[in-house]
Amino acid sequence: MVLEFTPQGIYCPAGDFFIDPWRPVDRALITHGHADHARPGHQRYLATDLAAPVMRHRLGDIALETIAYGESRKIGDARVSFHPAGHVPGSAQIRLEVSGEIWVVSGDYKTEADRLSTPFEPLRCHGFVTESTFGLPVFNWPRENQVAAEINAWWADNAAQGVFSLLGAYALGKAQRVLSLLDPDIAPILTHGAVENTNAVLRGQGLQLPDTIQVTPDTQARDYPGALIIAPPGALNSTWARRFRPASTGFASGWMRLRGVRRRRAADRGFVISGHADWAGLNMAIRETGAENIYVTHGYTDIFKRWLTSQGYNAKVVPTEFTGETLDEAASE
Repeated sequence: MVLEFTPQGIYCPAGDFFIDPWRPVDRALITHGHADHARPGHQRYLATDLAAPVMRHRLGDIALETIAYGESRKIGDARVSFHPAGHVPGSAQIRLEVSGEIWVVSGDYKTEADRLSTPFEPLRCHGFVTESTFGLPVFNWPRENQVAAEINAWWADNAAQGVFSLLGAYALGKAQRVLSLLDPDIAPILTHGAVENTNAVLRGQGLQLPDTIQVTPDTQARDYPGALIIAPPGALNSTWARRFRPASTGFASGWMRLRGVRRRRAADRGFVISGHADWAGLNMAIRETGAENIYVTHGYTDIFKRWLTSQGYNAKVVPTEFTGETLDEAASE
């Protein structure tokens, strides 16, 4: 086996390293900077040069080596390379080759291109470890320009009525993608500190985003009529958000495809947009690997595994501590 699935995480014996481990290890190869994949406590880290600034911002002074997309590196008896995953800026799939056998660990991925992340690159392999966050047929993403029109129309209508627009989006990836869709001529754009700090890191890497204003304890809502405020989902029901009244609340997430989720979150609007592959994207990515052996992690693992088995794949569920996309405060990354 090129990879073993251990209590610490996904382990490569030939190279003596782990991929996105959830327990402290000596050497960790990291697919991207979200907290369920890039955790503190490892002795050594390896990630893409594009993911490194966010990881340092979040994890502090870590021993971090970097690698460029497509660069090949020998670690022990394994040859590794990192390839675009399209999930967030710097996100990668990790390709491993040991004695002629090739495995790919996808991390989180999205197959549709945006203006922020390097587009997803299909990789041929013998074994593919895939996420399945949205591994049900109901999850099919609308076109991005449609979502942009929906968000801007909601915001403009609220602004015309003297109502603030509070929009929940992950601080890393989702918030910046939403920002890239906005019409900044409608009204000011305000951000939660967690979002603005991440914006600053990514702007420092050359990412083009519209102008934003960070909300501070001194921010007076009356100074920003009609503003759209972007914050991690968990902040929308906190005292932090109560200064913006009256307000309409929205969430940007793949989970907004399910009406019941929006009702439970008491959201006025839900916008279907995700950094993860939808049902069609998952199936396309797996098909393009040419792999017969598929290992399914976090999401609708059992259902997706049964579907893959019915399609002729040798599919297995791999328990992990990855969470994918949620609307919980703990995952507002």
